[in-house]
Amino acid sequence: QTRSLLGVFEEDAAAISNYINQLFQAMHRIYDAQNELSAATHLTSKLLKEYEKQRFPLGGDDEVMTSTLQQFAKVIDEASTCISLTLLISCHAVLSTQLADAMMFPISQFKERDLKEILTLKEVFQIASNDHDAAITRYSRLSKRRENEKIKAEVTEDVYTSRKKQHQTMMHYFCALNTLQYKKKIAMLEPLLGYMQAQISFFKMGSENLTEQLEEFLTNIGTSVQNVRREMECEVENMQQTIEDLEVASEPLYLPDPDTMKFPVHRNLTRKAGYLNARNKTGLVSSSWERQFYFTQGGNLMSQARGDVAGGLVMDIDNCSVMAVDCEDRRYCFQITSFDGKKSSILQAESKKDYEEWICTINNISKQIYLSENPEEIAARVNQSALEAVTPSPSFQQRHESMRPTVQSRPPAARTSSTGSLGSESAALFALSLDSLVAPETPIQFDIISPVSEDLPGQAKSSGQLGRRTNPFGESGGSKSETEDLILHQLFIVRFLGSMEVKSDESPDVVYETMRQILAARAIHNIFRMTESHLLVTCDCLKLIDPQTQVTRLQFPLPSVVLYATHQENKRLFGFVLRTSGGRVESRQTSVCYIFESNNEGEKICDSVGLAKQIALHAELDRKASEKQKEIDRVKEKQQKELNKQKQIEKDLEEQSRLIAASSRPNQSSGEGQFVVLSSSQSEDSDLGEDGKKKRESEA
Repeated sequence: QTRSLLGVFEEDAAAISNYINQLFQAMHRIYDAQNELSAATHLTSKLLKEYEKQRFPLGGDDEVMTSTLQQFAKVIDEASTCISLTLLISCHAVLSTQLADAMMFPISQFKERDLKEILTLKEVFQIASNDHDAAITRYSRLSKRRENEKIKAEVTEDVYTSRKKQHQTMMHYFCALNTLQYKKKIAMLEPLLGYMQAQISFFKMGSENLTEQLEEFLTNIGTSVQNVRREMECEVENMQQTIEDLEVASEPLYLPDPDTMKFPVHRNLTRKAGYLNARNKTGLVSSSWERQFYFTQGGNLMSQARGDVAGGLVMDIDNCSVMAVDCEDRRYCFQITSFDGKKSSILQAESKKDYEEWICTINNISKQIYLSENPEEIAARVNQSALEAVTPSPSFQQRHESMRPTVQSRPPAARTSSTGSLGSESAALFALSLDSLVAPETPIQFDIISPVSEDLPGQAKSSGQLGRRTNPFGESGGSKSETEDLILHQLFIVRFLGSMEVKSDESPDVVYETMRQILAARAIHNIFRMTESHLLVTCDCLKLIDPQTQVTRLQFPLPSVVLYATHQENKRLFGFVLRTSGGRVESRQTSVCYIFESNNEGEKICDSVGLAKQIALHAELDRKASEKQKEIDRVKEKQQKELNKQKQIEKDLEEQSRLIAASSRPNQSSGEGQFVVLSSSQSEDSDLGEDGKKKRESEA
């Protein structure tokens, strides 16, 4: 807005310069050539008449000035008609001297001194602005990890000096532009007054035409010029005093990162404007930063580049999410993600105060607080409720009576809306205190721990699963992945808010209380950073996947997820309780509650988890039935094998009994050529010898 107003003043100064140059040329023609005196006076009169047609941005409606110049034009026309009759050759030198002193000198001074001063101040102001932008760019590139105190001090001093120089130059430039409006009137009226007085003294013969009314008119004009001069001097004195006061008051503001103790952060804003650095992608791994003016307009974030007439839409920030990010070793960076998650923008603030105010303002706008009658009052009330102490109140029912409707008890398998549980809910929970749900002074984890650095309780890990890339769409290049055989695949964009250990996992009130404590702790400690991940819901487990590398950050076995629920009012918040077999005390089971924020999909995620658990339950029942059938088939097969074996044994015994009976018959031989026919068994016995016979007898 300041630069736009400055542009108007500069345009007005250019118009004044153009008009003064024309007027100067017209008067110079009067001075240079008496032969063209008549034409020059007519041109001067014409220019005076055209004053009301000039489009001065700041002086288009000056009726007094317009009427005065019209009167001058009329008098000049009347006087110019008598020049050829009354002009004396001996008076030419006197006329030239009077015109040079009274007409040409004031307008020449205005043209050569005042207008050139405006141009010089404009160039100095432009140089100071460029120096300030360069100093700010260098300051924005300071590293927060390897800060060199000497370099930081030099850069800070450079920003201080350039900002102070720009501010002082700007104020003097503005003062000169304001003064120009008064000098313009003087520069036009004084030459005309000198011109008329020279004409009066020159036209002695035509004094009858110069009536007392004209002399009175010129006297009034002279008085008006003096009044304008006095008014200008008073205005200049006031502006100089204002400049001195502003320099003293603005001394702390020259620092790029003021102390937040002296200038507190305003967290209840629903409108904000200021300069930010925006990151623009220039390649796969390269990016550039551009400094632009950003401002909020309703539920929209707008930006306006230098020289633009109006701002352009950057993003719709209704129901958006904003979080602090680490970006290219720059400080005070934050990321804004649109409601549908398809558009995001990374911005850098100049100071910590602006950084926190921008995040708070966008958070307030995303909740659509700006649509209410008293947005700042409502924002203050919402932030105050978030800043309440985390210490639980003595009565659970008293604490939650005004926050949500009463939760009806339901059987273990039932689930209404977006809450689910494996255990039954008892109505006696309303009589418990909050200490029975969440232990006081329980530590809160605000970030996801990498699976390589620490094992999460209850999280099953194998050597092939740790740090493995996961394709959320179940596709693989070479071999068939394990997730392709699963029935359910649903992917959601979530942001991790925190997790903490809880005492109970039998009621959704545990999730509500955990949400309250984590959000309050984030507000108290000014924690805005949130880790964005992809939540993959399958019939086997829940996976948190890194959106950039597709590496599984965390994996929660679905049977261990015993409770899940969404917030009653803010449907973007949801959480679930994971029952694990170890914790701070290895001899007992522990329950950990995880809280996330999604893009208004909390109920969908809970519905998806419920569907996955139902599918897993049916699959488990089918698996058990299949295993039971296989067990029955194995028993039947075993019994059949035993029966076949028994039959084979009986058959062998019968065969051996027949052989023994045959071998016990007396041998009958005859000399008349008769002989005994041996059976195949006996022939085999004879071949085996004595050892074979003993073996046969032992088997029998």
